[in-house]
Amino acid sequence: MEKSNLIEMNNIGIVVENIDNAISFFSEIGLIVEGRGMVEGEWAGQVTGLGNQSVEVVMMVTPDGHSRLEISRFIKPTTISDHRTAPVNSLGYLRIMFRVDNIDELVPRLLEKGAELVGEIVNYENVYKLCYIRGSEGLLIGLAEQLNNKSEK
Repeated sequence: MEKSNLIEMNNIGIVVENIDNAISFFSEIGLIVEGRGMVEGEWAGQVTGLGNQSVEVVMMVTPDGHSRLEISRFIKPTTISDHRTAPVNSLGYLRIMFRVDNIDELVPRLLEKGAELVGEIVNYENVYKLCYIRGSEGLLIGLAEQLNNKSEK
């Protein structure tokens, strides 16, 4: 059998309680709703191992069309654990990092939507401005503004 080759990273998935608030928050960063619907039935449970399930899903895409965020709200079965407020040094999938073009303008808008700045906006060796925020439902989000070669997007 021929060895499989990686083609692309398709998406990152997160689970939320309020899908409309998550859409509003990630739209503020610049993601665009690509589709929204229900994923239900035994077939879906065969993929996830959760059995018969009902999940509302929205797919959001970055403006360049290369990266997607799949936001899910489980109706059945209900969620069984909550890692949203875990610190950045916790084990597991923990944060999403977005490259933006004006972090100083974006952060105040996100704070107005209820986000919290985790530490500070820092300048890393005049290459990036970086910060972590807790966004919709306490999700940890990284923001990075490239300071040199800004025209490369």
